[in-house]
Amino acid sequence: MNEIHESRSERDTEQIAERLAAELLPGTTILLHGELGAGKTTFVRGLASGIGVDPARVSSPTFTLIQEYRGRVPLYHVDLYRISGAEADDLGLEELFAGGGLVAVEWAEKLSRPPDRAIEVRLADAGEGIRTIAIQRG
Repeated sequence: MNEIHESRSERDTEQIAERLAAELLPGTTILLHGELGAGKTTFVRGLASGIGVDPARVSSPTFTLIQEYRGRVPLYHVDLYRISGAEADDLGLEELFAGGGLVAVEWAEKLSRPPDRAIEVRLADAGEGIRTIAIQRG
């Protein structure tokens, strides 16, 4: 199932992600794609809010690679921006993917073996302050 949403603000992006989070089961992986500044971290803030985590706690884990947030289920926020694809394979993310939390992966295109049945989220600038958010469920 594919969905296309329009976002005119960070709050819109967060609300789209909040609604998605409300439907997600533990063990779900969300693969985020989009250029720098497309709103991937903002989307993760919305996911966090949707599981009961203060979205203000969410920041880009660029230097720590993985942040964990505790809500109704754990949320693991992974940012692969600063590493190569080979390094991504060495992180042991398979354990997170197989676990009982939600895993949101920014720069997911760096994964050589993305998990089966992951949800793909593509954020793109549509001009005039509008972003499109395409959600493809696996």
